[in-house]
Amino acid sequence: MTQVPLSVQLYTVRNAIADDLPGTLARIAELGFTEVEPYAFVERVDEYAEQLPAHGLTAPSAHVKLVGQDLEPIFAAATRLGVGTIIDPHIDETRWITREDVESIAADLNAIAKKAAEHGLVVGYHNHEFELENLIDGTPALEVLAASLDDAVVLEVDTYWSQVGGQDTPELLARLGDRVQFLHIKDGPIDKDDKHQVAVGRGAMPVRDILAAARQALPVIELDDHEGDIFKALAQSIEFLEGVHA
Repeated sequence: MTQVPLSVQLYTVRNAIADDLPGTLARIAELGFTEVEPYAFVERVDEYAEQLPAHGLTAPSAHVKLVGQDLEPIFAAATRLGVGTIIDPHIDETRWITREDVESIAADLNAIAKKAAEHGLVVGYHNHEFELENLIDGTPALEVLAASLDDAVVLEVDTYWSQVGGQDTPELLARLGDRVQFLHIKDGPIDKDDKHQVAVGRGAMPVRDILAAARQALPVIELDDHEGDIFKALAQSIEFLEGVHA
């Protein structure tokens, strides 16, 4: 059983969840996880409400599309599951080109965060590579976003995609500071092919430096895809991260 605070993005095991949600959560718990990050949870809230506690799991964060959505069902489902932070996992790449574009995203997230706070929920955003690749007056678009967000809005930095986006991720995390409350920890050769991703600690990512740069953030293990046994990769990831924290 893992003794360090670690979560896992359930998208990692999406194929298993599609076949058998209760059995998949049982396997996740057997690996030692006590925290998970669900996706598409509104549609399956009844199942998650039953199965998470049945397997000793909690969901401090969850992914759900927020911008442009009907928010009340999302707030209700998150509250029912005990989720504290709801994270928009993707805002279209076309909205990250100009400063005005990015400031409009910040305005959207700030407005949603105010509504979410009425339900005791925090709003966050999760990056891909393009928010770091695109520079606005020399500054990565994600940092332009951060400068325009209300203090209540947090970031979940996907450390792999920020590295793919050309950033030194530990330095990025240091600049973003305490706004970063969650980290997607993944590994691989640092390219755009999801299938190249491997267990944490077995790729080219500077994982130790990343964790040291954002000690306040909850590490969330994720593999967008993997060519081997996904549960074996998760077990290897836990083993590596336990060693880092030891």
